[in-house]
Amino acid sequence: MQALKQTDPEIYELIRQEERYELETIRLIPSENYVSQAVLEASGSILTNKYSEGYPTKRYYEGQRYIDQLESLVIERAKKLFGAEHANVQPYSGSPANLAVYFALLKPGDKIMGMGLPHGGHLSHGWNVTMSGQFWKSVQYPVDRETKRIDYDAVRDAARRERPQLLIAGASAYPRQIDFRIFGEIAKEVGALMMADIAHIAGLIVAGAHPDPVPYADVVTTTVHKTLRGPRGAMILCRKEFADRIDRAVFPGLQGGPHNHTTAAIGVALKEAATPAFREYGHQIVRNARAMAQELMRRGFDLVSGGTDNHLILIDLTNKNVPGKKAAKALEKAAIVCNYNTVPYDPRKPFNPSGIRLGTPAVTSRGMGEEQMRQIAAWIEQVIARADDDAALARIAEEVRAMCRAFPAPGILLGAD
Repeated sequence: MQALKQTDPEIYELIRQEERYELETIRLIPSENYVSQAVLEASGSILTNKYSEGYPTKRYYEGQRYIDQLESLVIERAKKLFGAEHANVQPYSGSPANLAVYFALLKPGDKIMGMGLPHGGHLSHGWNVTMSGQFWKSVQYPVDRETKRIDYDAVRDAARRERPQLLIAGASAYPRQIDFRIFGEIAKEVGALMMADIAHIAGLIVAGAHPDPVPYADVVTTTVHKTLRGPRGAMILCRKEFADRIDRAVFPGLQGGPHNHTTAAIGVALKEAATPAFREYGHQIVRNARAMAQELMRRGFDLVSGGTDNHLILIDLTNKNVPGKKAAKALEKAAIVCNYNTVPYDPRKPFNPSGIRLGTPAVTSRGMGEEQMRQIAAWIEQVIARADDDAALARIAEEVRAMCRAFPAPGILLGAD
């Protein structure tokens, strides 16, 4: 990055510091990952120079011969990888992709039903502070108070009572598999369309480590920068009958020209995701999460739903007498990065909740396995027990950095310009 270093040394240095930070920490935020060098190169390519409003062969600018080929290639890769009838690869991120679906398929004031944010759902699934909760009527389904899992009979009863126009299956803090088949059946029964938001689990789905929603959902949205290990972007997959409405909602409905450098990087990530190595990676994510969860429970931690069967672990720290925010900040001092998070039926406020959320995509990308997950669980126990002991946290951070040095991070070539 010599040109950047010479032109803007301040930005250069901040990027270098972030690079070292990502290299020397255990990153357990479930929505973060490491992209490959190839994805990074596509993201930083000269395609950022292009403006390409419209779709392949139907642009509002000339000079699109190569961009049309590029976007068409990425669309075909997405359709093939997910078995979808139609794909739109232009959404800038996951929340705009969800908004495009609502704009395409609903009228203002129609009703949407998704998992409640305090129970593991996402803001964009109709929570009241978002546009999705302001322009459309929104009702939420909870998880069961005892099991902390989706009660599908309760979802069915709520759908029968509320009669939503759109039923959403998907979550951002739910550590169990989602039965998309049942959601599809419920939607059909009440005359609703079904949307699956697989932003967190898309990589697990293409790896065969999580059930696939495509056969049951009318439309599927996903980011590509989580388990799918792509750039910061999103896709919408849908049945052919909704293709034109979805495309018009993305452009010109909600956004202008696509970010062609991101489209290219999505294409690279999709090609990588179609390999046997990625399939093994997806299954290892789950094995790692289960190993960490089992070790945490052995050490007395209370895991929401009693464990995990995907990439994500949600810990209720009430029995440890340490609030989630304090725990997350102490862990960060120890070079273990996670986020504080509400747990279902949490008596504490969202900005200082009872829980923390962990995930294994990034550490799995570094080649860490079950042995390292058990060691991370041991460090977490030590940090929580000594959350106010800065000397102990600094000592653990040195141990963490020593382990990180043994597991190179994809895409990070520290010291190379």
